[in-house]
Amino acid sequence: MSGGALLVIAFFFGLAAGVVGKIKGSSFFVWFLIGLCLPVIGLAAAILYRFENAEPRRRCPRCGSVRPIADQVCTVCGEDMDWPEPEAVVRAERR
Repeated sequence: MSGGALLVIAFFFGLAAGVVGKIKGSSFFVWFLIGLCLPVIGLAAAILYRFENAEPRRRCPRCGSVRPIADQVCTVCGEDMDWPEPEAVVRAERR
């Protein structure tokens, strides 16, 4: 009986970590697995994880799509992007 209770507790920690991760703009499934495998630590990590929606972004010089600042290659057109000047950085709005 104690193994079943532990499995239920781990499931709900995984669910909570998944919801928090999804709110912060990350993958629900990845955070669910982290919270399921590491119940307390996974939920704490999801809470302390950064908001991906608030990351600075930049425009691709070729196609104009807005990409995260850490992307070196545009995923839309394949353009190799240099590190932008500070005035070219687009601040993302929090939703």
